[in-house]
Amino acid sequence: MASTGVVKAGYWNCGSTFLVSDIKSSLFTHLFAAFADVNSSNYQVTFPTLYKLQFESFTQTVQIKNSGVKTLLSIGGGASGVASALASMASKKENRKIFIDSSITLARENNFHGLCLSWLYPSTTSEMTNLESLLKEWRAAVDDEANKTRKCPLLLTAEVFYSSAIGSASYPCTTIANTLDWINVLAFNFYSPGSSPTETAPPAALKNKQNGSLCVEASIKIWIDAGLKAKKIALCLPFVGWAWTLTNPLKHDLFAPAAGPALSVDGSISFAQVKVFITDQKATTEYNDTYSTNYCYAGVTWIGYDDLESVTNKVKYHARKEQQLLGYFAWHVGADNNWSLSQKAFDTWDKCANSKQ
Repeated sequence: MASTGVVKAGYWNCGSTFLVSDIKSSLFTHLFAAFADVNSSNYQVTFPTLYKLQFESFTQTVQIKNSGVKTLLSIGGGASGVASALASMASKKENRKIFIDSSITLARENNFHGLCLSWLYPSTTSEMTNLESLLKEWRAAVDDEANKTRKCPLLLTAEVFYSSAIGSASYPCTTIANTLDWINVLAFNFYSPGSSPTETAPPAALKNKQNGSLCVEASIKIWIDAGLKAKKIALCLPFVGWAWTLTNPLKHDLFAPAAGPALSVDGSISFAQVKVFITDQKATTEYNDTYSTNYCYAGVTWIGYDDLESVTNKVKYHARKEQQLLGYFAWHVGADNNWSLSQKAFDTWDKCANSKQ
C-alpha cells in the first residue's frame, strides 16, 4: 500500500439529485461516488440504472475542476436489502470472488482510482469473520491486478461503525489495518429522533459529558485502541442533521423534552435545508462549546447539526492532535450550503496541520 497523503474527501450521493458536474472538486483530494449496487443473486457489482451515466463519467467530470482529485467507487450503502446482500456475498469464497473481480473491473473501466466497501453493518461474529476473508482476498486481488497491468494499485477503503465492535461482534481490526489504505469512521448519528425520541441531543458532538461513549472523541479513540493507526483513520463531517419536535417550546436546550421527529418522517435534514429553516422561521441559533455542536429552534421544532463552529473545532482537534488523523470526509457534498462547510474544513485542516502549536 502506497502513502496516501492527507485525505480531504467528500461523498456524492446519487440519490440526492445533486449533479456531479456541480461538485466543487477543488475543495477535495478524494471524492466518493455512492453507491454502486450489489446484485443479490449473482453478486456482481453494477451501477444503479437511474444514475449509470453519472457514475460512468464521474471521474472525468470532477477532474475538469481539479485534475488531481482521486475518485473512489463506494459499494453498498444503507438502502433496504443491501446489508443482507453483502452478508450473503461474503459468506462464500466463490461469491466473494465474483464481487471482487467485478468491482475491480468496473472501477478500472470507468477510471476510478479506488474502491470503498459500505457494509452497514456486519452484526454477527460470523459476518465479521467473513468480512475478514473478503478484505484479505480483495487486497490480494487488487495487488495482483496492479502487478499484471503495471498500473498503480486501486485504493481500498471501507466505511465502518463508530465503534470497533457492534454488540458482541468485533471488527477484524488487525486485518483492516493490514489490508485497507484507510477507514472512514462514521462518527455521527450518535443521537437521532429514532434513537432518542423523547429528548433532543447532539447528533455528532465532539465531546459528550453526559454519555462519554457517544461522541467523536470516544469513537476515534476506540478505533486507535483497537489497533488502527491515526494515519489510517478519516473523520466524518456530517453535512446533515436531525430535527425533533419539542414537548415545550420554552424548553429548547440540549437534552430538552421531545416528542419524536420534526420536518420529515424520520427527522433527517440537510445542512442546506437547516439554513433555509433558520432564515424562513427566524430561528434562534446556538453553539454549545462543551459538546462542540450547533442547534437551532423555532416554535416546537429543534434541530441539531454541524455548522462552521463545530466543523472548525472537529478539524482543529484532529489536525493538531499528537496523533494526527489522515484527514476527513464529508457526508454528503450535496447537503452543503454554498460550499461553506467544505471550504471551512479544507482551510482549517491546512492551517492547523501547518501550525507549530
